[in-house]
Amino acid sequence: MPNLRVVEAKAFVPAKDFELSKRFCRDIGFTMASDGGGVPYFHHGDASFLLQDFYAEELARNFMMHLLVEDVDAWRKSIEEAGIAEKYGVKVGRVELQPWRMRDFVLFDPSGVLWRVAQNVS
Repeated sequence: MPNLRVVEAKAFVPAKDFELSKRFCRDIGFTMASDGGGVPYFHHGDASFLLQDFYAEELARNFMMHLLVEDVDAWRKSIEEAGIAEKYGVKVGRVELQPWRMRDFVLFDPSGVLWRVAQNVS
């Protein structure tokens, strides 16, 4: 039987201002583990993505990241305390209960990418 085990799947997140986006990613709590060839690798625990030094407005406006967390309220508070909205001029939404059995909030990054930070509910 062939080994079809998937080890990891990562998105390539577009960046309009590459240096600003790197700072944003660190400020929201991700660690930049490497930065080579215009594609830094960010992670937080087992969650990871690649930031690309590439921007197309249509792509960024239609790109969405979903971050599933254990405590959405703690994440929202952390984003607020870090002053992310003011520092980066981005929108940070309220935590809301969604019909798909999650509580989440939205966060736009400096390139216009929508991040949906969510917690499962029973």
